[in-house]
Parts: sequence; structure tokens; C-alpha cells
Amino acid sequence: MAAPIIYPQTNPKATEQLNIVSGNGVYVYDDKGKRYLEGMSGLWSASLGYGNEELIQAANDQLHKLSFAPLFGGKTHEPAMQLSHALAEIVPIKNAKFFFGNSGSDANDTILKILRYYNHVEGRPEKKKIISRHRGYHGVTMSSTCLTGLPALHQNFNLPIEELGILHTDCPHYYREQQKGETEEQFCERLINNIKRLIEKEGAETIAAFIAEPISGAGGVVVPPRGYFDKLQPLLAANDIMLIADEVITGFGRTGQAFGCNTFDIKPQLLTLAKAMSASYLPISASVVSDEIYQALVEPANEVGVFGHGYTYSGHPVCAAVASKTLEIYKRDNLFGYAHYCGEYFQQQLNKLAPLDTIGEVRGKGMIAALEVVSDKDKRTPAPDIAGKIANACLEHGLLVRQIYGNTIALCPPLVITYAQVDELVDKLKRSILMVIRGR
Repeated sequence: MAAPIIYPQTNPKATEQLNIVSGNGVYVYDDKGKRYLEGMSGLWSASLGYGNEELIQAANDQLHKLSFAPLFGGKTHEPAMQLSHALAEIVPIKNAKFFFGNSGSDANDTILKILRYYNHVEGRPEKKKIISRHRGYHGVTMSSTCLTGLPALHQNFNLPIEELGILHTDCPHYYREQQKGETEEQFCERLINNIKRLIEKEGAETIAAFIAEPISGAGGVVVPPRGYFDKLQPLLAANDIMLIADEVITGFGRTGQAFGCNTFDIKPQLLTLAKAMSASYLPISASVVSDEIYQALVEPANEVGVFGHGYTYSGHPVCAAVASKTLEIYKRDNLFGYAHYCGEYFQQQLNKLAPLDTIGEVRGKGMIAALEVVSDKDKRTPAPDIAGKIANACLEHGLLVRQIYGNTIALCPPLVITYAQVDELVDKLKRSILMVIRGR
């Protein structure tokens, strides 16, 4: 009998197909005892794999010491303070300030509210539009879904996209979005010019920020073309438009450096974090703002008597303690450096699959990658049905992957995966693809 659960981002007529009951290292096990290599880190997030005793102990110790305390009304606690200091040492924003939440979705929602607050108290209440990108993913709260550029997440929800002033521009995917005969440099130039025209049309005085993932996740693991962010940032700065870096997926070593911002030389004024911040052992997120933005909020909030935003579980002490221990492990074990070198190997091995008939493009950076599945390589014809068959074949071979944006197979293994396990992953993926090509 099916459980009375409304399952997230699931076809309600195709639920409970796989019941995961345990995990250890980079492997999980179903209710029949079958082992799967977790090629997606759960949902881009289980960076330290499963059964990490240090994180389990950190949670247990904090539960015994202080199971809960809010950060409302002048109260604080050591785990939240410790986490904020640890994050401040590594994020790509100098003198950053942190608002803690529960998920990447609410982190982006918080950023939108803070930006509206900031521009209002600075005497620019009309400056509240946000430019996002088609195929970008920024969450599923009411506001963050409007930022998200995936049609399947918009349909039937009657979202207030226009009312919130959300604008969408091109997805920077050269393989799929290029025009005939267009070089990568020309493609990049066209996209930047389109953004420039959008700013001119809407009026820079009405646009607060541009939000982007360094590498998009759910929209297809899109790696931006060379020069994209180099050209984008001066355009935004010239128009007094802030840059929000959504690092919910790319943060904490995923691209082979601490943050995707480091990988692509992005200098944001605002930042969102979640997922690997606690290696997904407990839910926690952070909305990160520059000191300049924070200082502008202080006196207006003082006049009101409160900064009127916050969640019951903001900076939850157990979640914060686990996140701090996660950051400690990253640093102690040099996992960002390991992700860089193992990530290079991961990408090299995956690119050996490029000649296979159904693979149109292999793309990625560090420990995140995707295979674009096509039915015709020359015409680049999307083949979501074939991608679905490959994902199912991977299940048969004991590998968990994710079919995203229709015809794309996404891969995002835990950062602790070994070189031998990378070989195992790629071998299982290859055998799955060949099974589909050969019709079993």
C-alpha cells in the first residue's frame, strides 16, 4: 500500500519505485539488499557520502548539549556563531554576513527579500526586478520558483512571475543554444548583448540583481562558455546591478575549487549556500550578503525594533554543529584539492564515452558532469526516451544517476569517491548505455 505522501518532483503515477534503506560510503542499499553506487550524491548534496561517524557524533553531541535554541530577539548560541566564522574564512565575499535557513530554496527567497529591503531603505523602491536565466534552477518556494527557468516547475502553479519582476534571459549552453556557424566567442557575445538590451528595455534603475549558478544543475549541468562571466560582470557593474551567485550545488568543492565563483572568477555581492554545507546530514542553508548591504539594513531595522525576517530553525544548533564539522573535514582532508584532481580524472574517463552513438555531448567540471543524449549526433536531436532508458539501465547495473532537462543524464558523485570507484561508475554507465543501444 502506497504511503500517503505527496512526493516532491515526482510523477504521482510513478511513486515508490525504489526504497533506499541504508547507506555506507558512496553506496546505498535498497529494501531488497541491492547495492547502488550513488552517482548523484542523493540530490547533488551528500558530499561526504553515507555513514560518516564524525558527523553522526557531532549531531549526537550537540543534541545532548543543546537540542534547540532560536536566534530570535537577541539570543544566540555557539554552534551558529562558530559556523558563521568558519564560513566567513572561505566564502568569496569579503566581510560577509550570513542569514541561516533550511534549504537552498529559502536561501534564494531570503536574498530577494533582503534586496528589496536594501533598495527600499536606500531610496530606490523601484529597483527590485531580478534577471534570471532560462534553465536556471533556484528553488521551489513561491519566489524562488519564479526565478527558476524550468517550464515543468511553472505549469499549473499560476506563479506571480511578472508581479515579482522576474525577467528571464538566455541559457548559456553553447552545444544546444548556438546558432548555425556561430563560434563560442560569438555565442557568448550574443548572449551578453541580449542581456544589455534587456537592461536597456527595462531600465537599469528598476533592476536589482542578476542571479546565476556558476554551473547550472537541474537545467542540464550547463558549463558557461569561455568569457561569459568575464563579460557579464562589467555590464552589471556599469548598470549598478548586483550579482547573486547561487552556489547551492556548486559550493564546497564540487567544481574542483572551494566555490564555483573561484572556478570562474566570479565576484558576487550576494551568495546562497546549502546542500554540501552539511553534506546533507541535516538541513541548513545560508544567504550571504556583503557588509555594505548589511550595514544599510542596521539603522532602519533598529528604528523598527527588529529585522522582520527569520525562521524557527534559522541557525538550528544541531544543524550548525554538523555544518561546522563538515567544513572542518573539508579543510583537514583537503577535499577541495582532492576534488580538483579526482575531478580531472572523472571528466577524462567520462569523455571516453563521447564516441558512443547516443551521446551528443559530455560536459562538466570537477565532480559534476552530464551526458546529453541524442538520437542523431549530426542534428543533435534530443532523445528523452533514450535518456530514460539509460537511467533505468543504470539502476539494473547498480548505479544511481538522474535524468534532467529531458534528455540529459546528470552525475554528481560524493567528493570522497575513490579513483577506483570512478572507474566503477563509468564502467556501469557505459554498460548501461550499450545495453540501450543494443536493445538489451
